[in-house]
Amino acid sequence: MPKKDINQLAKSILDQAIGEAPKVDSARRVNSSKGGLKGGKARMAKLTADQRRELSLKAVAARKKAPAGEAGAPLVKK
Repeated sequence: MPKKDINQLAKSILDQAIGEAPKVDSARRVNSSKGGLKGGKARMAKLTADQRRELSLKAVAARKKAPAGEAGAPLVKK
């Protein structure tokens, strides 16, 4: 999450102090979560077999390149 600038931080502190909760648009939240849940599946359905293969090979190469203990890296050293 990006850091807030000074004015945004001051406003959020003031809102918390006076007990004013931020407004949440529930329709926007529902729509964004729907897109996030189906995004990967929909993307993979549109790709050809060759494109999926290229993506998987790229992922394997990235996992091998990453040092152990980082995200996506195998924990067992060879």
